[in-house]
Amino acid sequence: MNTQEEKTVKTSCFTDFKSKFRARLAAVIPRFFGGGADSKVTGTSARYQCRVKIEYQRDLMGLLEEGMLLAVRNFKQADEDAERYTLMEISRVWPEHFGLRGLSDHGYYPMQFEIIEQSEGDWQTDDTSTMMIQIDAIPINYDLIMKGDGFKFVKGFSYPIVGSRAYLLNSGMINCMYNKRITDRLGINATRTVEDAQVDPRIGLVKMFEASRTIIPIYVDFEKLVRYHFGVFAFTGGGKSNLISNVLRRLLLHTNGENTKVVLFDISCEYAFLLLDLLADPSFKSKIVLEHRVDSVEQFFNSVVKPREYEEDERIKTGLQRVMEQGKVAYYTKPKQKVPKYIQFLDELSSQRKDNVTKPHYINAIDMIHDEVLEHMEKRGLAEGQEVNEAFVEHIDAVAREAVEQFRVHDKSGLYAWATTRNTILDTIKSKRTKENADIGGFTVEKIRRLLEDKTTRLVCLSISDPYSIKELAIALTQELLSRRKRNFKVKPYILMVFDEAQEFIPATGDSGGIDKKCSRQVETLLRQGRKYGLGVCVSTQRIANLNTNALQQLHTYFVGTLPRPYDRLLISDTFMIDKGILEKTLEFGSGEWLLSSYIATGIENVPIFIKADNAEKEIEEYLKRL
Repeated sequence: MNTQEEKTVKTSCFTDFKSKFRARLAAVIPRFFGGGADSKVTGTSARYQCRVKIEYQRDLMGLLEEGMLLAVRNFKQADEDAERYTLMEISRVWPEHFGLRGLSDHGYYPMQFEIIEQSEGDWQTDDTSTMMIQIDAIPINYDLIMKGDGFKFVKGFSYPIVGSRAYLLNSGMINCMYNKRITDRLGINATRTVEDAQVDPRIGLVKMFEASRTIIPIYVDFEKLVRYHFGVFAFTGGGKSNLISNVLRRLLLHTNGENTKVVLFDISCEYAFLLLDLLADPSFKSKIVLEHRVDSVEQFFNSVVKPREYEEDERIKTGLQRVMEQGKVAYYTKPKQKVPKYIQFLDELSSQRKDNVTKPHYINAIDMIHDEVLEHMEKRGLAEGQEVNEAFVEHIDAVAREAVEQFRVHDKSGLYAWATTRNTILDTIKSKRTKENADIGGFTVEKIRRLLEDKTTRLVCLSISDPYSIKELAIALTQELLSRRKRNFKVKPYILMVFDEAQEFIPATGDSGGIDKKCSRQVETLLRQGRKYGLGVCVSTQRIANLNTNALQQLHTYFVGTLPRPYDRLLISDTFMIDKGILEKTLEFGSGEWLLSSYIATGIENVPIFIKADNAEKEIEEYLKRL
């Protein structure tokens, strides 16, 4: 590459803020060499930390930001006409004054104050002999290869050359690196980005080059986001629900209606407001399932949690009235008649076997019934967790009666009583069907499942605040969806199940019991197996330390906001391999600011990106204005 070509390529890829940025790599420091104690609790995706020194310019401190990417020549050889650079992400920036660095606490006090006072004016100059800017940077395990007028990114770490010049990637390169793969697939021009969710599927802006007012949008692959699960973690007030509603709105608006559906387990009852514009849209088929029946818009209004500034806003009632008029509001009906499942039949037969182990002819009768149950299930592709139907009960009743007669089971025995009373289950099945048909407004698990199978329904919001009821519903619905997908070998439509306040649904199993433990294990099973069948999961919580870590490890994409507790940050760092130096930046985040990283859904894999999410409340405000 000749000098002129090199200059042209570097100009198109790098920025020096109008000749203000002049930097060199000063050191490459091994991370956690020797297996220190810190390395056992702190995850890191890089083996080295890099120290970069920059000539001081007074404007430069306002332009440099954590999250920017640096490129430094490395030892790995590209071909003759190409240059290869190690890419690293800035994790910390600080200025240094030579006079202050040499200041000792043991010095004469008046002299110390005089040196400190004189240094104040130095910061307003461009004196490179007295001051310097230092940067800590973490390699992101990607190399940049530049050849001719083109470039490409290659995964893998290469050792950078100490003493080489450090270049700063410009906004165009960042946009290309983070978005090109996705925007090409979606057919979007990222340079014409807007905040309107109806027009642009972006989820926010990259927090980079903000001082120069350069806008860089951030896009995600919605299909992979759904199929491979994602998590949202932040302290109370960090904007978790706002972010989720923002992502869901764009996902529903910019994906195929027949291929993507969403189920919200809304235990905090706030998404009826945050997604009001979609729910009230007559062309958007959706359903809100509340805890109790509501007969007036006033009741509906009072059951919805709203931000403080909207608590008395009468315009919301108009929107909710439209939702009710379209017949989109229902209520959850708990199952009153317990129809047994196939697994219960098998368990009852196992219990009978234990009680009659000394009676071989009784065992033969039990085996005959047991084998017939399994054969019936196998022929029809039925799962153990499914409820029995009338045809099965009638068939197995006949088989059971024949078995006890054939093997001469005594008519006073418990096995005889069990075998000759199976047809009583028919009354339970018929009674349940009658009550379901009579209660038209109520939605059972089966009705919700059928709603999701409807090609046109896009969103089902289960706004139920009672923890026991919503966990019971979560267990039954996820079991049913997963077992049906397995039997039918279906992948589409993709169904995203969102668990807001996830600590209620997937608590650490060691500290829980009863329905909490059962729910945690069921959602963990869904996370482990769901992606094979098009069932995705989103978990959102502020209490990550209390979650089931086996479930957390199934997430491929994560949004991390402010987590004040050090243990929560250490758990994030260890579970998702985010460098602690990068993660500490989240302590400075305001509401709506996130660290986004993904193994599969972003334009570049497993690179932490600082973003500012678009505000979902702006979409609601625009809708309320149109009312």
